[in-house]
Amino acid sequence: MENPCADALPLTINSSEKQETICIFGTGDFGRSLGLKLLQCGYPVVFGSRNPEMSSLLPRSAEVWNHSEAAQKSDTIILAIHREHYDFLIELSEILNGKILVDVSNNLKINQYPESNAEYLAHLVPGAHVVKAFNTVSAWALQSGTLDASRQVFVCGNDSKAKQRVMDIAHTIGLTPLDQGSLVAASKIENYPLQLFPMWRFPFYLSAVLCVFFFFYCVTTEVVYYYVHKKEDNTFRLAISIPNRIFPITALTLLALVYLPGVFAAILQLYHGTKYRRFPGWLDHWMLCRKQLGLVALGFAFLHVIYTLVIPIRYYVRWKSRNRTITQVMDKKDNPFSTSSAWLSDSYMSLGILGFFLFVLLGITSFPSVSNSVNWREFRFVQSKLGFVTLTLCTAHTLVYGGKRFLDPANLRWYLPSAYVLALIIPCMVLVIKLLLIVPCIGRTLTQIRQGWERNPRYPKSAPNGKSDI
Repeated sequence: MENPCADALPLTINSSEKQETICIFGTGDFGRSLGLKLLQCGYPVVFGSRNPEMSSLLPRSAEVWNHSEAAQKSDTIILAIHREHYDFLIELSEILNGKILVDVSNNLKINQYPESNAEYLAHLVPGAHVVKAFNTVSAWALQSGTLDASRQVFVCGNDSKAKQRVMDIAHTIGLTPLDQGSLVAASKIENYPLQLFPMWRFPFYLSAVLCVFFFFYCVTTEVVYYYVHKKEDNTFRLAISIPNRIFPITALTLLALVYLPGVFAAILQLYHGTKYRRFPGWLDHWMLCRKQLGLVALGFAFLHVIYTLVIPIRYYVRWKSRNRTITQVMDKKDNPFSTSSAWLSDSYMSLGILGFFLFVLLGITSFPSVSNSVNWREFRFVQSKLGFVTLTLCTAHTLVYGGKRFLDPANLRWYLPSAYVLALIIPCMVLVIKLLLIVPCIGRTLTQIRQGWERNPRYPKSAPNGKSDI
């Protein structure tokens, strides 16, 4: 017979030992799911309900009593109810005295109340040991066996023994408890489930700004210009051609922006002569978003590949190819083979394929399931060394694409260069500065700083006899 806790982490308590009884106030979706999970892992469960006789959806092996009777049967009580319904706990203050109250509630808005729900609960029942936990786990995650969702459970409380008991329960049912300190951290923990992609906002906003800017730039140089000067209607380019310019340009720019904050950080460390000086807040946040920036860039690179694959079947491309062939036949002329053009074309495609391959490799190694299986040196080699190789290949891919047309005055539209020229600014800047930073005289100093050396140490060095120079 299959073990009901097979999807959980290895148990910290022998399954043959009798577990303590757990009381759950609340018979909603989360209370029922958590109760079922506890029962599967060997915990006797008692539910406390306002209407015990009407609670028919609970697990069969669980007992159901009113709140007062249920609270007397356990020393650990999980409150699966909303903050608005905490008032009845005042009447149970004597019964709850000395017991562990686990608050799992969340709010509808970030910082909805002046104090956290857990702190409010501690004021209502001052004799109880309040612990905040399980609010980052959903009922669906408990029902699906915690395999398809995050296992992390943030735990905080003022009583260390009570907090440890709750962490043991979380570990037993297959979750990963993380101690966040005292109950003051409850407000921060309650805000976690309400945050919508907090580390993805900057990458999304930045990519949106880049896409909008390059869209209007390409429309101006490839649609509006031809309509004004040649009365040509090139609006059909809005479907394939212009997006296929925007996506690779945005991908290359975002990839360069992944490594630009590291370059800025190295320059600041060289300037200050120490690694112990804190970076500016904007740079700190930028460095924390590098993984998300890279993944968004990879998404744009995938779009570029897909759009490129459909180019041969476009009507405009087939029409242009037929017309060129018919014109050559009628004029009895052919285009001589150009070895240099063949080299440029093949090099352009080869660099793109290699760059995209390494780009995908970087994206794969950034996933937690992969990054957790490699050591720090391997991860740093892939993300740093191979990352700069990827940026170099993608930049070279764009340079070769321009070929002889690079900064050719004939390709200017209203004195504006092609969009791909703008895409080369940040990547080339990053690569040039990186080359300067790895020059031995600079790279050696930077390595010493990152190992703890300071140009102007704050504290005087001790003399050989152990006494200070002062």
